[in-house]
Amino acid sequence: MINGIISEMQEKMNNSLDALKKEFVRLRTGRASASLLDGIKVNCYETQMPIDQVASISVPESRLITVKPWDQAIIKEIEKSILKSELGLTPMNDGKIIRISVPPLTEERRNQLAKIAKKMAEEGKIAVRNHRREANEMLKELKNEKEISEDEMYKAQED
Repeated sequence: MINGIISEMQEKMNNSLDALKKEFVRLRTGRASASLLDGIKVNCYETQMPIDQVASISVPESRLITVKPWDQAIIKEIEKSILKSELGLTPMNDGKIIRISVPPLTEERRNQLAKIAKKMAEEGKIAVRNHRREANEMLKELKNEKEISEDEMYKAQED
């Protein structure tokens, strides 16, 4: 019973950390990365689809991302979706391929990114603390219902 609570808490904490890692990957630094476009949905064929399911994304240079749609008819929709995203990237369309140049970081943008990263890290810490608190409350309930002893509760809380 105690092991179940602890393993459930660890699983929830790991999920929170994985979500935080995904958020950090989406931060736009001065270097191009295909993962910058993760999470962008494209309106094609009357449905919302992830951009990586309608186009191939590559990074030929350190400051350039290319998006080559599998169907040329949706190139405008892909371009609109990239513009609507809050990444601050401007796509250039040549009819067959979309090129996205990643501008170098300014000092102001670096400071903004630092603030955003700090906020994201704090939210991750709060999520992990909440999972630990929930597990501690479950252990206290078990102790109050006399299913575990006080020593077992403290040992489990320490774990």
